[in-house]
Amino acid sequence: MCGRGPPAEKPNFTILCIGLSKSGKSTLLSVLSGESTENIQSTVGFSIKALMFDDCIVDVKELGGGDHVRPYWDKYFGGAEGVVFVVDSSGTDEDLQLTNNELHKALADPELDNLPLMVLCNYSDKEGAKTKEEMQKILELDLESKSRHWEIHSCTTADRKSIKVAFESFNKRLLDSRKKDEGFSKI
Repeated sequence: MCGRGPPAEKPNFTILCIGLSKSGKSTLLSVLSGESTENIQSTVGFSIKALMFDDCIVDVKELGGGDHVRPYWDKYFGGAEGVVFVVDSSGTDEDLQLTNNELHKALADPELDNLPLMVLCNYSDKEGAKTKEEMQKILELDLESKSRHWEIHSCTTADRKSIKVAFESFNKRLLDSRKKDEGFSKI
């Protein structure tokens, strides 16, 4: 009644969340959304979760990371505006090499060209976990093209704040990308 209209609609983004099986994708998303983490099962196929933030809404399309699901990841890439890649930073050298291969295979897909990337180094609280600097080298993120913005964050499912801070940083990148695209479309 004080003359104000309805609140402005928040921007909505669709992002992919990928990573090997048991990297903690489902658990991280549940922690971030305030849901229970009891009895979480590995994702088979995909699931979609809407995450509400102060400045935007992020629809996360989480793809299962099992051996029999990864060959079909590319079928779900269309319409994505960003990529979140979750890695178990306490994984074995063999697992981390497979993680590197799968990350770069996914990023080479034309549907994901130039999309912002956030790498979440999960389980950073486990003994033997690699630092985000070590993970940056292992995943060869410096080889990513200069046209793709990427960022890397350490996190753990026991610390909701670390996950939220990472997503808020990534959300700023998504918002900036959209503003830039809208600016070009008006020219």
